[in-house]
Amino acid sequence: MRITRLLIGVALLIAACTPIQTQPPANSAAAQATTAVVSNTGTLQASTGKILEPTGDIQQIHDPVMTKEGDTYYVFSTGSRIIIHCSQDMIHWEWCGRVFERNPSWVQDAVPGVGDLWAPDISFFAGKWHLYYAASTFGKNRSVIGLVTNGTLDPQSPTYKWVDEGAVIASQPGDDWNAIDPNLAFDQAGQAWLAFGSYWSGIKLRKIDPATGKLAMDDSQLYALASRPHDAESPGAIEGAFIIHRGAFYYLFASFDFCCRGADSTYNVRVGRSVQITGPYVDHDGKAAGGRPVVRGVALLDV
Repeated sequence: MRITRLLIGVALLIAACTPIQTQPPANSAAAQATTAVVSNTGTLQASTGKILEPTGDIQQIHDPVMTKEGDTYYVFSTGSRIIIHCSQDMIHWEWCGRVFERNPSWVQDAVPGVGDLWAPDISFFAGKWHLYYAASTFGKNRSVIGLVTNGTLDPQSPTYKWVDEGAVIASQPGDDWNAIDPNLAFDQAGQAWLAFGSYWSGIKLRKIDPATGKLAMDDSQLYALASRPHDAESPGAIEGAFIIHRGAFYYLFASFDFCCRGADSTYNVRVGRSVQITGPYVDHDGKAAGGRPVVRGVALLDV
């Protein structure tokens, strides 16, 4: 899992907290979701890192992802069937419910023993919001990525309703990859892609049919984006991918090393880049398995 605290400043710096998405219709409720951070070419505008000190209903949460609809920011996170917090200024936060009242029944069949749902990722395309999430058990790769959709993120809207769209992709113990930590991104042509993966053989990518939000039928290739050696120091410890397009490059942010060990955690975020969304991704030294450090603990590194 990509486990982290809700540090809004870190999220702003690495731009992973607002997903790359196609431009919603100008008259739609989500039309403002991209204007503050996405240019007319669909690429993220430059910004500098800034630390905000959130107040209100704040707590340590896992795997936050943020977007904006209208005048409200929404953060989705692991836990309690995908928690939703909202704010109008990214400082004062309120509890805004959860996506599921109970896990979808098919999830238990796909992953026996599953508990909470993990690592949500939110994007707007094809006229509605798409929220991808993972179901798994810790340290195992019998996992599935699911999808729910909604026409609006405003829980006060009469049209607010999360629709279960079922499974997108699943991994089994015989696979050398793990179907968790989804992230949807678009290439320069507007084609949707889903990045995912944790440990095993690393970060993967599949083409997505934007009409369904599911795997595209015209390309069944499982693209390998990034991996790490399996040894005593780092047994394939890479996960939590986010892909951002800016200028001539696609940037792949990923979490390295170990989470979930309290003060002994060694989690850090690194980045590589590629001229194609399908890779290969390399760091500033041209090293495929490297990655330039961006965030380590609560420290923001000079990038």
